[in-house]
Amino acid sequence: MAKTRKTPKTALVTGASSGMGKSIAQRLIKDGYTVYVAARSVDRMQDLAAQGARPLKLDVSKDDDIRAAVDQILAETGGVDVLVNNAGFGLYGPVEEIGLDEARYQFEVNMFGPARLTQLLVPAMRAKGSGTIVNITSMGGKVYTLLGAWYHATKHALEGWSDSLRLELQPFGIRVVIIEPGLIETGFGDVAGRGVVERFGDGAYGKTVRAVAGITEQSYRPGRGTPPMVVANLVSRAIRSRRPRTRYVVGRYAGLMIGVRKWFGDRVFDRMILSQMG
Repeated sequence: MAKTRKTPKTALVTGASSGMGKSIAQRLIKDGYTVYVAARSVDRMQDLAAQGARPLKLDVSKDDDIRAAVDQILAETGGVDVLVNNAGFGLYGPVEEIGLDEARYQFEVNMFGPARLTQLLVPAMRAKGSGTIVNITSMGGKVYTLLGAWYHATKHALEGWSDSLRLELQPFGIRVVIIEPGLIETGFGDVAGRGVVERFGDGAYGKTVRAVAGITEQSYRPGRGTPPMVVANLVSRAIRSRRPRTRYVVGRYAGLMIGVRKWFGDRVFDRMILSQMG
């Protein structure tokens, strides 16, 4: 009797135009998935298309974009087996000087975008009785830094949301996994450092802004962080595990920073952060 060929499983990776998202997509393609890759710029995903991925133009802050992407996936494959919510960015600056419209946009991208994608893709997973949702948060979902209030707020929110979601979906055979990266070589530091000085360097918090920018750029120098493929390999392992952990810590400084706050408390963590400012 001839063997029947198994239909490849399907995955969607958001924020796949660079950094961790691109590496995760490459790893899942290698693992044999039919991989949809999503980002605002389709042009920056042409290398993934050449490897077999299916690019989607998707701004996770726009509901019309989300609906269009989900409708296409459902029409072509019936849904996804794996959803990797990776899209996100970091809004840094003094709370006093960042407008609430910007803060809301930070939540739209980092929290409500993943939530909306999950809402629309879960029914097909539930109907199959299986699936894995991987939410890329950050060590910033467990700790905090100067000038990162809105960014950390979104990552803390995504952590708590993921924990509750895990309990809701467990009876339907759907797993929810949290990945908490530390310092990853993605260019994040250069963008965050320069941007915060340009916007807030001459204001009331200028001294703190310049100090934080200097430390950020120093920390993210080439070779100081963890390659994004390390995160991608971890995501692959978590997806393939019969019983994945609820959360994985990965990347430089992540275990240290989370551990200091957990075991020594907020006062010690405060002093550690402030000591870096001189």
